[in-house]
Amino acid sequence: MQKIQSLSKQTQELYIAAKSARERSYSPYSSHKVGAAIRTSDGKIFSGCNIENSSYGATVCAERVAIQKAVSEGHAKITEVVVITDSNPPWPPCGMCRQVIAEFGDNTLVHTTNLVGDAESFKFADIFPRAFTPDHLLSRR
Repeated sequence: MQKIQSLSKQTQELYIAAKSARERSYSPYSSHKVGAAIRTSDGKIFSGCNIENSSYGATVCAERVAIQKAVSEGHAKITEVVVITDSNPPWPPCGMCRQVIAEFGDNTLVHTTNLVGDAESFKFADIFPRAFTPDHLLSRR
């Protein structure tokens, strides 16, 4: 486990954005606040928090909120993701978020972090090998 201070200034910038987004979490059912921030290929940063719903299937994870914000603004290529929780060790993206990252990422770096500054960094392909991507569908045409 490394500390967030040992990561690049750009990654630390994402950490700050994710931490700020986490404070806006709507999580009355789980009581687990999660924040995320992504960097797109053009250098833009988008952040999001988890938004729970009493109909649990309508809950949206912080990573997907950040990605949806980016895509809805015309920035559909993700290069880096930071997720922050209060857990130790830090939580990684869930399976559904990993599938959404696969849709919009390529050689994406994923950093799992927590409030005390612990961080783990992964190449996305290492935490979600053989992901089903748009390339699979496009190659069948």
